[in-house]
Amino acid sequence: MVTTTASPTQSEYNLPLPDDAIAIVPVRNMVLFPGVVAPVTVGRQQSIAAAQNAIRTEKPLGFVLQRDETTEEPTGLDLHRVGTVGTVLRYLTAPDGTHHVVTQGQQRFRILEYIDGYPFLVARIQVAQEPEGMDTEIQARFFNLRQQAVEAVQLLPQAPQELLAAVQNIPTASALADMVASYMDLKPDEKQEVLETFDLTRRLEKVGNLLGHRLEVLRLSRRISEQTKETMDERQREYVLREQLRTIQKELGETDSRQVEIQELTEAIAKARMPPEVETQALKELRRLERMPEGAGEYSMIRTYLDWLIELPWSAFSETSIDIAAARRILDEDHYGLEKIKRRILEFLAVRKLNPEGRSPILCFVGPPGVGKTSLGQSIARATERKFVRVSLGGLHDEAEIRGHRRTYVGALPGTVIQSLRKAGTGNPVMMLDEMDKLGQGFHGDPSAALLEVLDPEQNGTFRDNYLGVPFDLSKVMFIATANVLENIPGPLRDRMEVIDLPGYTEEEKVEIAKRYLVRRQLTANGLKPEQAAITDDAIREIIRYYTREAGNRNLERLIGGVFRNVAMRIAEGTIEHLAIGPEEVTEILGGRRFESETAMRTSVPGVATGLAWTPVGGDILFIEATRTPGNGRLILTGQLGDVMKESAQAALSLVKSRPEVLGTDPVEFDKFDIHVHVPAGAIPKDGPSAGVAMFMALVSLLTGRTIRSDLAMTGEISLRGLVLPVGGIKEKVLAAQRAGITTVMLPARNRRDYEDIPEAAREALNFVWLERVDDAIAAALS
Repeated sequence: MVTTTASPTQSEYNLPLPDDAIAIVPVRNMVLFPGVVAPVTVGRQQSIAAAQNAIRTEKPLGFVLQRDETTEEPTGLDLHRVGTVGTVLRYLTAPDGTHHVVTQGQQRFRILEYIDGYPFLVARIQVAQEPEGMDTEIQARFFNLRQQAVEAVQLLPQAPQELLAAVQNIPTASALADMVASYMDLKPDEKQEVLETFDLTRRLEKVGNLLGHRLEVLRLSRRISEQTKETMDERQREYVLREQLRTIQKELGETDSRQVEIQELTEAIAKARMPPEVETQALKELRRLERMPEGAGEYSMIRTYLDWLIELPWSAFSETSIDIAAARRILDEDHYGLEKIKRRILEFLAVRKLNPEGRSPILCFVGPPGVGKTSLGQSIARATERKFVRVSLGGLHDEAEIRGHRRTYVGALPGTVIQSLRKAGTGNPVMMLDEMDKLGQGFHGDPSAALLEVLDPEQNGTFRDNYLGVPFDLSKVMFIATANVLENIPGPLRDRMEVIDLPGYTEEEKVEIAKRYLVRRQLTANGLKPEQAAITDDAIREIIRYYTREAGNRNLERLIGGVFRNVAMRIAEGTIEHLAIGPEEVTEILGGRRFESETAMRTSVPGVATGLAWTPVGGDILFIEATRTPGNGRLILTGQLGDVMKESAQAALSLVKSRPEVLGTDPVEFDKFDIHVHVPAGAIPKDGPSAGVAMFMALVSLLTGRTIRSDLAMTGEISLRGLVLPVGGIKEKVLAAQRAGITTVMLPARNRRDYEDIPEAAREALNFVWLERVDDAIAAALS
């Protein structure tokens, strides 16, 4: 293939070409279509030579699009395989030396091969013939495309009438498709794709789809233009009318409502007693509002911003008087038990009383659902005579929900902290940040990071909301946070708070809480009077033992409400006038018992141990079951166990194998059977190292044939040296054991430090065995 770039001689301009060959002119950024007249600028020597040869030999040229427009000296490999035969109508040389060819496209062609020996590209081609007739489908597509093209021309601004007439008078479908594709604002590659579509039906479909998309754009552009014009006309009309109204009011001596509004805002700013920096900003915005016409788009934004500044409690504070004795009485009225928590709250209030200007710690109540975290915050507000506001953080994943949105956004608002202060109407409420462990994190930022400034006593005196743009003093707000799981709170945020753990309730505490609060509340909620319905202590215990398994009291209250609803229905029907509810009535109303004590049944055979587990909603008991079958020494683990729990099972088996004197079994015997360890409730994922002791004891029980005591439960991590290592969640696990009817609990000796955290009622009801090594567990557990 020839790529000569030297200037051709005069004789080479007259080189004859074979009949089936044509001189090729590479073009970039344009595609010539049949039937279209277009100017082509030729600048390369080989293209000039090809054009002048065509003029002298009175032959047409072939125009072919380059694949890469940056190629300066294209060869045949750099060009597409389909082009257009073009007749040279005129050849011009401009004063600046550039050459121009005005050509008219004639026919499509496909390049068969390139011919060497010419100073320009020459190729043998095969001309594509267009179909003469039109079948029904082509005719339908032809009419549809012409209708689209007419609409597109009419939507174009300042479109010449000659173009519309040309479109309407095109006789053939192929000519219409080529003309529309040529004049559309398509990329060269898209036009080349249309040119290479030889089948007329597919070409009409492709051009129709492309034109349809641009029609939608043109229609939308026309609609937007018309709406903008209508809006501008409406604003101009409104401005003229307002100016006329203002002149009429002035002539009649009437007061201008705009001036009245400005005057009211000025007085409201003065009454708000804002800090100097904030008042300066408010007056500046007020002056902008005064100069702005009411029809302006920014008018309502500035007015809303001023309303927020005016209504915030910059200097409005509740009169607080902290009476420690009264606070103690209120806490005792609202909550039963929780002595350590009440004592810490009273200490907190005492410090605030003695040092009102001091920076007191931020309390964070952590505990399972239903133990009274939110109601403790309400009691603190009542004891300090402050307003109480609750901010729910559950699922919040946008930083702007805390800091607010900037005023540049449409519909911008301050963050939830500022909104809650406006709702409270005072600058020193008790603000409860509820469900802090359920904060989310998305691509809009981390809300927990925004809370760092809110909860830092050293920084929140100048908290800056993005919407307000001015500092607000949060140092007088009493913040209280709540969470179910402490580990889910980010470390820097947890470091700013004093954590107070709220354990689950014992059975006796639940009975007292039900008698003092839940029964009375549900009687009122169901429209009953004390003389119409009463519930005995035994009935409450029946519900607690056999119908609920929870650390808190929510489900207990729900079931008491269900019992009273049944009584209310009978009284409303007139079948009874009074009912004293005992255990039999509970069973009759609520149905059969939902929970049974299955500990004795599960541990009545060797290979079953009762473990203790911690969950985000309190503690629970966990059964470890082991069995063996003939095999080759495999360990099979089931029950949807996590990686850490699987490793605990492997460590337990290794520890058992290392103690043949305990089992009376030769380690070689383990190669003759498989051991299967299963943890029931297989649909629930389980993980953690604290089941190590229970797994070890289940294997020891299986291999020795001795059962584990049915009234005993255990927890603790094990090491390969036989040590029992400390674990977390002791308080919740012990309470779960008590609820399940366990009488003896085996705990790691290094968890003695957690003994004081266990409620006194649970300590008195249970026997504790402290484990230093697994040998202590074997001695205490096996029957």
